[in-house]
Amino acid sequence: MEELGVALGHRKKLLEAIAALGAQECSGMVGSTASRWEIRPAAALVKSPAERRQLTVLFCDLVGSTELSARLDPEDTGPVIHAYHRCCREVVRRWDGHVAKSMGDGVLVYFGYPRAHEGDAERAVRAGLELVEAVGRLTAYGAPLAARVGIATGLVMIGDLIGQGAAKEEAVVGETPNLAARVQTLAEPGTVVVADSTRDVLAGLF
Repeated sequence: MEELGVALGHRKKLLEAIAALGAQECSGMVGSTASRWEIRPAAALVKSPAERRQLTVLFCDLVGSTELSARLDPEDTGPVIHAYHRCCREVVRRWDGHVAKSMGDGVLVYFGYPRAHEGDAERAVRAGLELVEAVGRLTAYGAPLAARVGIATGLVMIGDLIGQGAAKEEAVVGETPNLAARVQTLAEPGTVVVADSTRDVLAGLF
């Protein structure tokens, strides 16, 4: 609006009107047909309804990332983290998982959403085993890297988008993601730990 030459006072009024319009729903009657029309916030038009899903959640952590960041210059740490994230994405893609979030040394992966398979728990464990091997083959300036993985399975509500831009993710309501994160802290470097909920589903496959 500034480039179009709209005065500052008018710009403020227009922005206030746009904000007010987006914050409420307006309805009215049109013509003699008494048709109803509605104006809704843009977010309401793209919001996806949450759904109940059986989900296997994998949480992968890069071991020693804090010490690595303290020892290296940020410009040197960046390529290491990028290589780690790329490695995780490639492995997860092979097992048809969904990387829900990757920030810093943590990668959160869903098996069972958005695509569900009968053997999602098995896929998650096989992906976890491949992840710790693949990350173990990476090096940071001569020193080998290591990852540890925690996996849990359970019913969740999933689907609503939260966050903005790169931080946008599917919100999951339920104990399963927290359990996966907790069992991950029990894993030794280069190993995978599964919760009882996942072990029960696997039925002796491992």
